[in-house]
Amino acid sequence: MPTGVLACGAPVCLVNPESLLLPQIITFDDIQSGGGPGFKVDDILPLPGATFGERFAGQMVTTAGTHDQIEGAPFGPLTMMPGAAGQNLSVVRFGGTTVLNGYGTAGYPKREAQGEGAIAVLFDENQSALAFDLRGGEAGVAMVSFMRRDGSLIGVVPIDPTGEFTVAFARDRGIDDIAGIIVTNTDPQGLAIDTLRFGKPPEIS
Repeated sequence: MPTGVLACGAPVCLVNPESLLLPQIITFDDIQSGGGPGFKVDDILPLPGATFGERFAGQMVTTAGTHDQIEGAPFGPLTMMPGAAGQNLSVVRFGGTTVLNGYGTAGYPKREAQGEGAIAVLFDENQSALAFDLRGGEAGVAMVSFMRRDGSLIGVVPIDPTGEFTVAFARDRGIDDIAGIIVTNTDPQGLAIDTLRFGKPPEIS
């Protein structure tokens, strides 16, 4: 796991995944997928509880080598935007699981684009905590940006180094104002995500 995984005192903190009880789960297993470069998704991808794309309206895509970088402040309220054709997402089936892959500017199905694109998530309801599995990490760096529904930035959390593990995040003081996130990376082999967990635990009376 990344160094300082339990450190806090920031607007959003990396926390132990086992410390969170998150009832909603998106696995990508029940949607169309493919081997190799995966099933290409050129539009936004709405799933129960969250919608997936590349960035939010008002932002622009730049590059760091072959990797996507997202710049600019999004408009409020957050509105999901897809990438250009062949530069958005794919759903990949391998090793008995299904993952969500971002495609960089080199474009589908080129290997140098796989896993190098940004992945944006827009939640139907605001969140105070979430977790997801990283897939394909090769000791590179990923950045997770957290945004409110009005487009303002809450904070950016680095994942350094990347690898094959679960990362979990919690808002300072449990504030439930996380409306969207964007995951970018500069990992040598690119990154995919799997098993997004979110939602509020049921109240026990």
